[in-house]
Amino acid sequence: MGFKQKLFSPLVWGNLLAMLLVVIAAIFGVWYFLSAYTHHGESIEVPNIIGHQESDARYRLEKIGLRAVIVDSAYNKQQPAGCVLDQLPAAGRKVKSGREIYLTINSGSTPTMVLPDIADNSSLREAEAKLTAMGFKLGPVEYVSGDLNWVYGVKSRGRNVYAGERVPVDVPLVLQVGKDANGDDYDDLDDFDDTEAEGLDDLGETSAEVEW
Repeated sequence: MGFKQKLFSPLVWGNLLAMLLVVIAAIFGVWYFLSAYTHHGESIEVPNIIGHQESDARYRLEKIGLRAVIVDSAYNKQQPAGCVLDQLPAAGRKVKSGREIYLTINSGSTPTMVLPDIADNSSLREAEAKLTAMGFKLGPVEYVSGDLNWVYGVKSRGRNVYAGERVPVDVPLVLQVGKDANGDDYDDLDDFDDTEAEGLDDLGETSAEVEW
């Protein structure tokens, strides 16, 4: 059989046609797979689920083809425990089906922090600066007998708390701060002027003369 006869034989053209069909089918198969995998041309608007309970938020998202994933928790005493405080992506954004929506949930308990070594180890100014920098709230100072402006104790909810103890951050701490041993602020000495001081000196001299 000559070359021309082989070239135009039905068997050769049949094989070529079969190969062409396989290539076309492969191209369409890949295109369909990628379209299904990437959800080409599909978009879903993210609903606003802030303020909803976790179970309700999860139901609403899954109903429209999205997934809820809890990534963080925070504390807001103005909101009920278990409700959504934040979401990402934000409401109104267009996403594809199956997209994960990251949620921040309100904690059911007040967060606590470890109390640093404040009592009998710092002045009032140092204690206030350190505690407020850590995020604690401070209530009115309670004065006790002792050195002026020296912190002798810390109270939370009416009881003494100590270094290393975990205390709630939203409860104001009361610092027990000292006065002088007589219960008078040393600042009161600033009220004495030079004239009063001279009067005290004169009184001492008069007493000495009378005694003599």
